[in-house]
Amino acid sequence: MRSTLGFTFFCLILFLLDLYVFKAVKHVISANSVRSRFWITFTYWSVSVVMLISLFFFLNTTPDLGGRKLRSYLFAMIAGILLAKLTASVFLLIDDGRRFIQWIYVRFSKVGIIAGASSPDILSRSTFISWIGFAAGSSLFGSLVYGFGNKYSYRVRNLKIKDEKLPESFRGLKIIQISDIHAGSFTDQAAVESGVQKIMDQQPDLILFTGDLVNDMATEMAGYMEVFGKLKAPMGVYSILGNHDYGDYVKWPVKGVSKEQNLLDLQKIHADLGWRLLMNEHVVLEHGDDKIALIGVENWSAKSAFPKRGVLSRAYEGCESYPFKILMTHDPSHWEAEVQTNYSDINLSLSGHTHGMQFGVEMPGFRWSPVQYVYKQWAGLYESKGQKLYVNRGFGFIGYPGRVGIMPEITVLELT
Repeated sequence: MRSTLGFTFFCLILFLLDLYVFKAVKHVISANSVRSRFWITFTYWSVSVVMLISLFFFLNTTPDLGGRKLRSYLFAMIAGILLAKLTASVFLLIDDGRRFIQWIYVRFSKVGIIAGASSPDILSRSTFISWIGFAAGSSLFGSLVYGFGNKYSYRVRNLKIKDEKLPESFRGLKIIQISDIHAGSFTDQAAVESGVQKIMDQQPDLILFTGDLVNDMATEMAGYMEVFGKLKAPMGVYSILGNHDYGDYVKWPVKGVSKEQNLLDLQKIHADLGWRLLMNEHVVLEHGDDKIALIGVENWSAKSAFPKRGVLSRAYEGCESYPFKILMTHDPSHWEAEVQTNYSDINLSLSGHTHGMQFGVEMPGFRWSPVQYVYKQWAGLYESKGQKLYVNRGFGFIGYPGRVGIMPEITVLELT
């Protein structure tokens, strides 16, 4: 009953949004021919109806119906259309604000009354601002459609991590960090294989995976075990869990599998891949005559929407004597909330989680993504008080099956 009421209320909100945007559409096409106005109106409302039907389909069918690829693209198109309308609405609201101020002026000012008498259209909607709104919304929608082709456009990012506390034997060590594979979103095995090959082409000494192997279920790795099983490195492949790996976003049981069993199955997958899954623990890495500590915790987030399962105190215990420490923690909010405040001798933290929201702008001297309003550290290298954090932009994708401006990432870290 509650879900039905919720869906009805959401449909009402969408209908009101459609009406609001359509009023502006009606204004800008008022000079068109009758035939043109008919087809524009028919197309506008047809798209809106199809969007609602598609939304109902998503909410009332199992993830298997229609296939993964169709559902992901359909969902992205629905979200894109909605965002385009919301973007256009921002400009329309600005115009309505202008019109309201003019109305106040005309209503209560003698000068305004005279101006209003001589200018009967002073309160009419601005065709120019309306077109700007439609152009902005269309550009957003177009960029999202364009981004469909970028989801497997893997970028190799090289950077040097300098720290005077790094033991001599580890200088020049090449670490590959990948994060957020989200195997449940993949629809092109060959493209994923090309990404894995790019990783191996870097000839890493050590590979570190910082969580979210799947979207929800361990079974999503079917068909990709052999692909990711190719990830090998002389010093090993180490991994941790991310928030999606716990299956918190699915109503269990699924096909007779419980949530607890799903997590056990996922842990076994890490082992079958040859990855050493760190569950609130650390390992000692040896190179030459020197040793450093690699610490791995379960998901720990400063954001209330995500779980705090990581126990850094347990993972850290016994690391005190090692001169250099690397922490793998999925959520970057962990760094400021606990690592910097309580563990000042952890030299390098590696995170993922944000994906850079798979949407933004990155160019020399300027970076922007909507995710920066939620996460202070959202992509790239950060440094404070001698500690460093690197946030990987993610290997895979979830929700929106694409990337705009923020490409999937393979990070090559050279310790110096």
